[in-house]
Amino acid sequence: MISAPHPAEHPYLRRGKYTRFAAKMLILPGESGRRVRKSIRPVSRPRSGIAARATGTAILRIATRGMNIDTYEASAAAERMNRYGAEGRPFLFLVDYAMRECVVEPLEEIDPERLLYAIGSRTNAAARKRETLPEWVWEPRFCPQEEYDRAFDTVMRQLRAGNSYLANLTYATPVRCNLSLPAIFELTEARYKIGLADRFVCFSPETFVRIGSDGTIASFPMKGTIDAGLPDAERRILNDPKEAAEHATIVDLIRNDLSRVAAGVKVARYRYVDRIRTHCGDLLQVSSEIRGQLSPDWHGRIGSVLFKLLPAGSVTGAPKPRTLEIIAEAETYDRGYYTGICGLFDGEKLDSGVMIRFLEQPVGGAEGEYLFKSGGGITHRSDRGAEYEEMKKKVYVPLRRNDLDR
Repeated sequence: MISAPHPAEHPYLRRGKYTRFAAKMLILPGESGRRVRKSIRPVSRPRSGIAARATGTAILRIATRGMNIDTYEASAAAERMNRYGAEGRPFLFLVDYAMRECVVEPLEEIDPERLLYAIGSRTNAAARKRETLPEWVWEPRFCPQEEYDRAFDTVMRQLRAGNSYLANLTYATPVRCNLSLPAIFELTEARYKIGLADRFVCFSPETFVRIGSDGTIASFPMKGTIDAGLPDAERRILNDPKEAAEHATIVDLIRNDLSRVAAGVKVARYRYVDRIRTHCGDLLQVSSEIRGQLSPDWHGRIGSVLFKLLPAGSVTGAPKPRTLEIIAEAETYDRGYYTGICGLFDGEKLDSGVMIRFLEQPVGGAEGEYLFKSGGGITHRSDRGAEYEEMKKKVYVPLRRNDLDR
Protein backbone atom coordinates (compact mmCIF):
# COMPACT_ATOMS: atom_id res chain seq x y z
CA MET A 1 0.00 0.00 0.00
CA ILE A 2 1.32 3.42 -0.97
CA SER A 3 0.98 6.04 1.73
CA ALA A 4 0.66 9.74 1.03
CA PRO A 5 3.75 11.67 2.10
CA HIS A 6 3.97 13.77 5.19
CA PRO A 7 3.55 17.42 4.09
CA ALA A 8 7.25 18.10 4.60
CA GLU A 9 8.04 15.19 2.25
CA HIS A 10 5.39 16.12 -0.31
CA PRO A 11 6.93 16.44 -3.80
CA TYR A 12 5.83 20.08 -3.92
CA LEU A 13 7.51 20.87 -0.59
CA ARG A 14 10.88 19.16 -0.93
CA ARG A 15 14.35 20.62 -1.24
CA GLY A 16 14.13 22.69 1.92
CA LYS A 17 11.00 24.50 0.75
CA TYR A 18 8.72 23.68 3.67
CA THR A 19 7.49 27.26 3.94
CA ARG A 20 4.49 28.70 5.74
CA PHE A 21 2.40 27.19 2.93
CA ALA A 22 2.68 23.93 4.88
CA ALA A 23 2.40 25.45 8.32
CA LYS A 24 3.34 28.53 10.26
CA MET A 25 2.09 26.90 13.41
CA LEU A 26 1.66 23.28 14.49
CA ILE A 27 -1.48 22.92 16.59
CA LEU A 28 -1.35 20.15 19.16
CA PRO A 29 -3.63 19.14 22.03
CA GLY A 30 -2.63 20.95 25.20
CA GLU A 31 -3.33 20.42 28.86
CA SER A 32 -6.93 20.59 30.05
CA GLY A 33 -8.17 20.33 26.48
CA ARG A 34 -6.62 23.63 25.41
CA ARG A 35 -4.98 24.00 22.04
CA VAL A 36 -1.30 24.78 22.11
CA ARG A 37 0.45 26.49 19.19
CA LYS A 38 4.08 25.70 18.52
CA SER A 39 6.07 27.49 15.86
CA ILE A 40 7.66 25.46 13.10
CA ARG A 41 10.65 26.73 11.18
CA PRO A 42 11.07 25.75 7.51
CA VAL A 43 12.47 22.23 7.34
CA SER A 44 13.19 19.71 4.62
CA ARG A 45 11.85 16.69 6.51
CA PRO A 46 9.47 16.05 9.43
CA ARG A 47 10.51 17.24 12.86
CA SER A 48 11.11 14.41 15.31
CA GLY A 49 7.95 12.76 16.61
CA ILE A 50 5.54 14.39 14.18
CA ALA A 51 5.65 11.68 11.52
CA ALA A 52 5.10 8.92 14.07
CA ARG A 53 1.98 10.62 15.42
CA ALA A 54 0.71 11.08 11.88
CA THR A 55 0.69 7.38 11.05
CA GLY A 56 -2.37 6.25 12.97
CA THR A 57 -4.04 8.42 15.56
CA ALA A 58 -5.47 11.90 15.45
CA ILE A 59 -3.02 14.65 16.35
CA LEU A 60 -5.67 17.33 16.83
CA ARG A 61 -9.22 17.54 18.02
CA ILE A 62 -11.23 20.53 16.87
CA ALA A 63 -13.54 21.79 19.57
CA THR A 64 -16.95 22.61 18.08
CA ARG A 65 -19.93 23.36 20.29
CA GLY A 66 -18.43 21.34 23.10
CA MET A 67 -17.77 18.33 20.83
CA ASN A 68 -14.53 17.14 19.25
CA ILE A 69 -13.65 16.23 15.68
CA ASP A 70 -10.48 14.21 15.17
CA THR A 71 -8.15 15.43 12.45
CA TYR A 72 -5.10 13.82 10.85
CA GLU A 73 -2.01 14.79 8.95
CA ALA A 74 -1.70 13.70 5.32
CA SER A 75 -0.21 10.22 5.75
CA ALA A 76 -2.68 9.13 8.43
CA ALA A 77 -5.61 10.61 6.51
CA ALA A 78 -4.55 8.77 3.34
CA GLU A 79 -4.27 5.49 5.23
CA ARG A 80 -7.80 5.86 6.61
CA MET A 81 -9.17 6.68 3.16
CA ASN A 82 -7.39 3.69 1.65
CA ARG A 83 -8.74 1.38 4.34
CA TYR A 84 -12.32 2.58 4.10
CA GLY A 85 -12.14 2.46 0.30
CA ALA A 86 -10.88 -1.13 0.30
CA GLU A 87 -13.71 -2.07 2.69
CA GLY A 88 -16.28 -0.29 0.53
CA ARG A 89 -17.24 1.77 3.56
CA PRO A 90 -18.78 5.18 2.77
CA PHE A 91 -16.92 8.13 4.29
CA LEU A 92 -16.65 11.92 4.18
CA PHE A 93 -13.35 13.80 4.07
CA LEU A 94 -12.05 17.34 4.43
CA VAL A 95 -8.45 18.23 3.61
CA ASP A 96 -7.15 21.66 4.58
CA TYR A 97 -4.86 23.62 2.27
CA ALA A 98 -1.73 22.69 4.25
CA MET A 99 -2.82 19.03 4.61
CA ARG A 100 -2.35 19.10 8.37
CA GLU A 101 -5.92 19.00 9.75
CA CYS A 102 -7.67 16.39 7.61
CA VAL A 103 -11.05 14.98 8.63
CA VAL A 104 -11.91 11.42 7.53
CA GLU A 105 -15.10 10.02 9.06
CA PRO A 106 -17.42 7.15 8.13
CA LEU A 107 -20.80 8.56 7.13
CA GLU A 108 -22.67 6.68 9.85
CA GLU A 109 -20.49 8.29 12.54
CA ILE A 110 -20.96 11.92 11.50
CA ASP A 111 -23.02 14.00 13.91
CA PRO A 112 -24.87 16.74 11.97
CA GLU A 113 -24.66 18.97 15.04
CA ARG A 114 -20.94 19.29 14.46
CA LEU A 115 -20.48 18.57 10.74
CA LEU A 116 -23.02 19.19 7.98
CA TYR A 117 -22.51 18.15 4.38
CA ALA A 118 -24.38 18.28 1.09
CA ILE A 119 -22.33 16.83 -1.75
CA GLY A 120 -24.18 16.12 -4.96
CA SER A 121 -27.36 14.34 -3.91
CA ARG A 122 -25.99 13.13 -0.56
CA THR A 123 -26.59 15.14 2.61
CA ASN A 124 -27.00 14.68 6.34
CA ALA A 125 -28.95 17.93 6.75
CA ALA A 126 -32.51 17.38 7.93
CA ALA A 127 -35.11 17.93 5.21
CA ARG A 128 -37.02 21.11 5.96
CA LYS A 129 -39.74 23.00 4.19
CA ARG A 130 -38.16 25.88 2.27
CA GLU A 131 -39.00 29.12 4.00
CA THR A 132 -38.98 32.68 2.72
CA LEU A 133 -35.51 34.14 2.87
CA PRO A 134 -35.31 36.20 6.06
CA GLU A 135 -34.36 39.84 5.92
CA TRP A 136 -30.64 39.79 6.36
CA VAL A 137 -27.53 41.90 6.61
CA TRP A 138 -24.49 41.35 4.38
CA GLU A 139 -21.83 44.03 4.79
CA PRO A 140 -18.36 43.21 3.42
CA ARG A 141 -15.53 45.56 4.39
CA PHE A 142 -13.12 45.28 1.51
CA CYS A 143 -9.47 46.11 1.93
CA PRO A 144 -8.30 49.32 0.27
CA GLN A 145 -6.99 48.94 -3.27
CA GLU A 146 -3.54 49.97 -2.00
CA GLU A 147 -3.43 47.07 0.44
CA TYR A 148 -4.40 44.58 -2.24
CA ASP A 149 -1.81 46.13 -4.57
CA ARG A 150 1.03 45.26 -2.19
CA ALA A 151 0.25 41.55 -2.46
CA PHE A 152 -0.44 41.87 -6.19
CA ASP A 153 2.94 43.55 -6.74
CA THR A 154 4.71 40.77 -4.82
CA VAL A 155 3.21 38.20 -7.16
CA MET A 156 3.83 40.29 -10.28
CA ARG A 157 7.54 40.69 -9.46
CA GLN A 158 7.88 36.91 -9.33
CA LEU A 159 5.95 36.46 -12.58
CA ARG A 160 8.16 38.97 -14.38
CA ALA A 161 11.23 37.22 -13.02
CA GLY A 162 10.01 34.00 -14.65
CA ASN A 163 9.45 32.15 -11.36
CA SER A 164 5.77 31.45 -12.08
CA TYR A 165 3.32 31.63 -14.98
CA LEU A 166 0.19 31.82 -12.87
CA ALA A 167 -0.36 32.37 -9.14
CA ASN A 168 -3.69 32.30 -7.33
CA LEU A 169 -3.80 35.28 -4.96
CA THR A 170 -6.49 35.27 -2.28
CA TYR A 171 -7.66 37.59 0.47
CA ALA A 172 -9.80 37.34 3.62
CA THR A 173 -12.53 40.00 3.64
CA PRO A 174 -14.31 40.87 6.94
CA VAL A 175 -18.09 40.56 6.57
CA ARG A 176 -20.90 41.38 8.95
CA CYS A 177 -23.94 39.12 8.61
CA ASN A 178 -26.94 38.62 10.88
CA LEU A 179 -27.28 34.90 10.08
CA SER A 180 -25.50 32.05 11.85
CA LEU A 181 -23.28 29.63 9.96
CA PRO A 182 -25.88 26.80 10.18
CA ALA A 183 -28.55 29.17 8.86
CA ILE A 184 -26.33 30.16 5.94
CA PHE A 185 -25.68 26.48 5.21
CA GLU A 186 -29.43 25.84 5.07
CA LEU A 187 -30.21 28.84 2.85
CA THR A 188 -27.42 28.39 0.31
CA GLU A 189 -27.26 25.99 -2.60
CA ALA A 190 -24.15 24.69 -4.31
CA ARG A 191 -22.85 21.36 -5.51
CA TYR A 192 -20.48 21.11 -2.53
CA LYS A 193 -21.58 22.40 0.87
CA ILE A 194 -19.78 21.86 4.16
CA GLY A 195 -20.62 23.32 7.56
CA LEU A 196 -18.15 22.68 10.35
CA ALA A 197 -20.18 23.71 13.40
CA ASP A 198 -19.01 27.13 14.54
CA ARG A 199 -15.87 27.17 12.37
CA PHE A 200 -16.94 27.75 8.76
CA VAL A 201 -19.42 27.13 5.98
CA CYS A 202 -18.39 26.46 2.39
CA PHE A 203 -20.66 26.58 -0.68
CA SER A 204 -18.46 25.67 -3.61
CA PRO A 205 -19.39 25.22 -7.26
CA GLU A 206 -16.01 23.71 -8.23
CA THR A 207 -15.37 19.99 -8.63
CA PHE A 208 -11.93 18.72 -7.67
CA VAL A 209 -12.20 15.15 -8.99
CA ARG A 210 -14.96 12.63 -9.52
CA ILE A 211 -14.20 8.94 -9.72
CA GLY A 212 -16.74 6.56 -11.22
CA SER A 213 -17.25 2.98 -10.11
CA ASP A 214 -15.30 1.90 -13.22
CA GLY A 215 -12.27 4.00 -12.17
CA THR A 216 -12.85 6.87 -14.59
CA ILE A 217 -11.43 10.01 -12.97
CA ALA A 218 -12.46 13.50 -14.07
CA SER A 219 -11.50 17.00 -12.95
CA PHE A 220 -13.36 20.24 -13.71
CA PRO A 221 -11.06 23.22 -13.01
CA MET A 222 -12.74 26.65 -12.92
CA LYS A 223 -10.84 29.68 -14.18
CA GLY A 224 -12.52 32.83 -15.42
CA THR A 225 -15.39 34.76 -13.80
CA ILE A 226 -17.47 37.64 -15.11
CA ASP A 227 -20.63 39.51 -14.15
CA ALA A 228 -23.38 37.89 -16.21
CA GLY A 229 -25.20 41.22 -16.43
CA LEU A 230 -22.50 42.84 -18.55
CA PRO A 231 -23.25 43.21 -22.28
CA ASP A 232 -21.99 40.17 -24.24
CA ALA A 233 -20.59 38.75 -21.00
CA GLU A 234 -20.00 35.23 -22.33
CA ARG A 235 -18.27 36.43 -25.48
CA ARG A 236 -16.14 38.86 -23.45
CA ILE A 237 -14.90 36.23 -20.99
CA LEU A 238 -14.19 33.65 -23.70
CA ASN A 239 -12.34 36.16 -25.92
CA ASP A 240 -10.30 37.78 -23.14
CA PRO A 241 -6.59 36.94 -23.84
CA LYS A 242 -5.63 37.06 -20.17
CA GLU A 243 -8.48 34.75 -19.15
CA ALA A 244 -7.73 32.37 -22.03
CA ALA A 245 -4.05 32.13 -21.09
CA GLU A 246 -4.86 31.60 -17.41
CA HIS A 247 -7.35 28.86 -18.21
CA ALA A 248 -4.97 27.10 -20.60
CA THR A 249 -2.24 27.09 -17.95
CA ILE A 250 -4.51 25.49 -15.35
CA VAL A 251 -5.87 22.90 -17.77
CA ASP A 252 -2.31 21.89 -18.66
CA LEU A 253 -1.38 21.72 -14.96
CA ILE A 254 -4.41 19.57 -14.06
CA ARG A 255 -3.78 17.31 -17.05
CA ASN A 256 -0.22 16.75 -15.85
CA ASP A 257 -1.43 16.15 -12.27
CA LEU A 258 -3.97 13.55 -13.40
CA SER A 259 -1.30 11.84 -15.49
CA ARG A 260 0.54 11.05 -12.26
CA VAL A 261 -2.29 8.75 -11.15
CA ALA A 262 -4.25 7.82 -14.30
CA ALA A 263 -3.76 6.58 -17.85
CA GLY A 264 -5.23 7.96 -21.07
CA VAL A 265 -5.64 11.49 -19.72
CA LYS A 266 -7.37 13.86 -22.16
CA VAL A 267 -9.31 17.14 -22.21
CA ALA A 268 -12.93 16.11 -22.81
CA ARG A 269 -14.42 19.64 -22.79
CA TYR A 270 -12.57 22.93 -23.01
CA ARG A 271 -13.78 26.29 -21.68
CA TYR A 272 -17.51 25.81 -21.26
CA VAL A 273 -19.58 28.32 -19.30
CA ASP A 274 -21.78 27.80 -16.21
CA ARG A 275 -24.14 30.37 -14.72
CA ILE A 276 -24.01 30.85 -10.94
CA ARG A 277 -26.82 32.69 -9.17
CA THR A 278 -25.91 34.75 -6.12
CA HIS A 279 -27.62 37.15 -3.74
CA CYS A 280 -26.22 40.09 -5.71
CA GLY A 281 -26.69 38.93 -9.30
CA ASP A 282 -25.55 36.16 -11.64
CA LEU A 283 -21.96 35.29 -12.52
CA LEU A 284 -20.59 33.34 -15.48
CA GLN A 285 -17.85 30.85 -14.63
CA VAL A 286 -15.59 29.16 -17.21
CA SER A 287 -14.59 25.51 -16.68
CA SER A 288 -13.01 22.58 -18.52
CA GLU A 289 -13.29 18.81 -18.12
CA ILE A 290 -10.23 16.54 -18.03
CA ARG A 291 -10.56 12.72 -17.83
CA GLY A 292 -8.39 9.66 -17.29
CA GLN A 293 -8.57 6.03 -16.18
CA LEU A 294 -7.40 4.67 -12.82
CA SER A 295 -6.22 1.10 -12.29
CA PRO A 296 -8.84 -1.45 -11.12
CA ASP A 297 -7.55 -1.41 -7.52
CA TRP A 298 -8.27 2.30 -7.06
CA HIS A 299 -10.73 1.76 -4.19
CA GLY A 300 -7.88 0.68 -1.93
CA ARG A 301 -5.75 3.65 -2.99
CA ILE A 302 -8.24 6.51 -2.73
CA GLY A 303 -6.18 8.49 -0.26
CA SER A 304 -2.92 7.87 -2.09
CA VAL A 305 -4.46 9.06 -5.35
CA LEU A 306 -5.99 12.22 -3.85
CA PHE A 307 -2.90 13.36 -1.98
CA LYS A 308 -0.76 12.97 -5.10
CA LEU A 309 -3.01 15.59 -6.71
CA LEU A 310 -2.87 18.08 -3.85
CA PRO A 311 -2.80 20.98 -3.38
CA ALA A 312 -5.38 21.67 -6.09
CA GLY A 313 -3.83 23.31 -9.13
CA SER A 314 -6.76 25.66 -9.77
CA VAL A 315 -6.18 27.44 -6.44
CA THR A 316 -2.38 27.48 -6.51
CA GLY A 317 -0.78 27.97 -9.93
CA ALA A 318 2.07 26.83 -12.13
CA PRO A 319 4.70 25.66 -11.79
CA LYS A 320 3.25 24.44 -8.54
CA PRO A 321 6.36 24.10 -6.30
CA ARG A 322 7.67 27.65 -6.77
CA THR A 323 4.20 29.17 -6.94
CA LEU A 324 3.36 27.80 -3.49
CA GLU A 325 6.29 29.76 -2.10
CA ILE A 326 5.18 32.92 -3.90
CA ILE A 327 1.66 32.56 -2.47
CA ALA A 328 3.08 32.16 1.02
CA GLU A 329 5.11 35.33 0.56
CA ALA A 330 2.26 37.41 -0.86
CA GLU A 331 -0.74 36.42 1.25
CA THR A 332 -1.19 37.98 4.66
CA TYR A 333 -3.24 35.24 6.34
CA ASP A 334 -3.48 31.46 6.71
CA ARG A 335 -5.92 29.82 4.30
CA GLY A 336 -6.90 27.04 6.72
CA TYR A 337 -9.55 24.85 5.11
CA TYR A 338 -10.15 27.41 2.38
CA THR A 339 -8.89 26.06 -0.99
CA GLY A 340 -8.56 22.61 0.53
CA ILE A 341 -10.92 19.87 -0.67
CA CYS A 342 -14.02 18.11 0.59
CA GLY A 343 -15.57 14.91 -0.71
CA LEU A 344 -17.63 11.81 -0.23
CA PHE A 345 -17.03 8.17 -1.11
CA ASP A 346 -20.35 6.29 -1.25
CA GLY A 347 -18.84 2.79 -1.30
CA GLU A 348 -18.49 2.64 -5.09
CA LYS A 349 -17.67 6.09 -6.44
CA LEU A 350 -16.24 9.37 -5.21
CA ASP A 351 -17.19 13.03 -5.64
CA SER A 352 -15.05 15.89 -4.33
CA GLY A 353 -14.91 19.67 -4.53
CA VAL A 354 -12.41 22.47 -4.04
CA MET A 355 -13.39 24.50 -0.98
CA ILE A 356 -13.81 27.94 -2.52
CA ARG A 357 -16.64 30.39 -1.69
CA PHE A 358 -15.83 30.16 1.99
CA LEU A 359 -17.19 31.99 5.07
CA GLU A 360 -15.30 31.53 8.33
CA GLN A 361 -15.93 32.47 11.95
CA PRO A 362 -12.64 33.84 13.31
CA VAL A 363 -11.52 32.39 16.62
CA GLY A 364 -12.67 34.81 19.30
CA GLY A 365 -14.60 36.89 16.78
CA ALA A 366 -17.78 38.74 17.71
CA GLU A 367 -21.17 37.29 16.85
CA GLY A 368 -22.09 38.03 13.25
CA GLU A 369 -18.50 38.89 12.27
CA TYR A 370 -17.02 36.60 9.63
CA LEU A 371 -14.19 36.35 7.11
CA PHE A 372 -15.04 35.60 3.48
CA LYS A 373 -12.05 34.21 1.60
CA SER A 374 -11.81 34.77 -2.14
CA GLY A 375 -9.31 35.47 -4.89
CA GLY A 376 -8.23 34.79 -8.45
CA GLY A 377 -5.40 33.88 -10.76
CA ILE A 378 -2.68 36.40 -11.55
CA THR A 379 -0.67 36.27 -14.80
CA HIS A 380 1.73 38.74 -16.39
CA ARG A 381 -1.28 40.09 -18.35
CA SER A 382 -3.26 40.86 -15.19
CA ASP A 383 -4.48 44.35 -14.39
CA ARG A 384 -4.40 45.16 -10.67
CA GLY A 385 -7.70 47.04 -10.74
CA ALA A 386 -9.52 44.24 -12.58
CA GLU A 387 -8.12 41.57 -10.25
CA TYR A 388 -9.14 43.60 -7.20
CA GLU A 389 -12.69 43.89 -8.56
CA GLU A 390 -12.82 40.15 -9.33
CA MET A 391 -11.80 39.35 -5.75
CA LYS A 392 -14.65 41.55 -4.52
CA LYS A 393 -17.23 40.06 -6.92
CA LYS A 394 -16.59 36.61 -5.46
CA VAL A 395 -17.66 37.71 -1.97
CA TYR A 396 -21.20 36.44 -2.37
CA VAL A 397 -23.66 33.90 -1.03
CA PRO A 398 -25.47 31.60 -3.51
CA LEU A 399 -28.99 31.81 -2.10
CA ARG A 400 -30.80 30.51 -5.16
CA ARG A 401 -30.58 27.25 -7.07
CA ASN A 402 -27.83 26.91 -9.64
CA ASP A 403 -27.87 24.70 -12.68
CA LEU A 404 -25.53 22.07 -11.26
CA ASP A 405 -25.56 19.59 -14.13
CA ARG A 406 -22.25 19.12 -15.89
